[in-house]
Amino acid sequence: MNPRRQHHIFRPDGRTLICAMDHGMISGPDRGIENMAATLRRVIAGGVDAVMVSYGTARRFTEVLAPVGLVLRMDGAGTVLGTMDGPGAQFYAVEDALRLGADALCVTAFPASRHEEATLKTLAAVIRTAHGWGLPVMAEMVPGGFDSGPEHRTLERVALAARVAAELGADWVKVPYVPGFEYVVETCYVPVLVLGGAHRPDVAATLDMVQSAMQAGARGAVIGRNIWKAAEPTEVARALADIIHGRG
Repeated sequence: MNPRRQHHIFRPDGRTLICAMDHGMISGPDRGIENMAATLRRVIAGGVDAVMVSYGTARRFTEVLAPVGLVLRMDGAGTVLGTMDGPGAQFYAVEDALRLGADALCVTAFPASRHEEATLKTLAAVIRTAHGWGLPVMAEMVPGGFDSGPEHRTLERVALAARVAAELGADWVKVPYVPGFEYVVETCYVPVLVLGGAHRPDVAATLDMVQSAMQAGARGAVIGRNIWKAAEPTEVARALADIIHGRG
């Protein structure tokens, strides 16, 4: 693995704040990402370490994205007008990511759903090819699918999902926060990042969740809507970065 790429994502303290901004592939011009250039500038000004985006965003906004690490979304799900728990087929080749200068790739898998086998196979295929080029892969593991209920977001299922991703070769994992998160971190032998999940109007709730995850041993967070849907995205990003990097 090329350490230069991974160091573009993780700071010297071994932690990272990644802003997920690939939601337009599902929701289109959602509130907060109607003007991608402006929103990218605002979240980057807040001190995020990396941004996760779609192929189109990475291609169109190369100069805006230049100051931060670039994580490229390799797969996709259905749009809000179709199915929300699509099988996550691979949309782009690793060579496409290399041409865009990506520092890492992201693939989502849905353990304990009807798409488990298909999404895990996609994840494994991307990992195998990406590692041949020295590109790290972040596995977004969502038990039951994006719209799964609380019966899927248990400590046991999240820990299982994280460990499966590590066993498949993911370089780090992105999983939902659950009480007892220490167990997820302790039983997964690659870095664990907490995902932001659905938008919370109360910013303090997101800050508290990330603080709890960091205290449990997480190495950072991947937050999307809870940054760019906020009234002040720059300030929310800065507050999250301070928590993750121990500055607050």
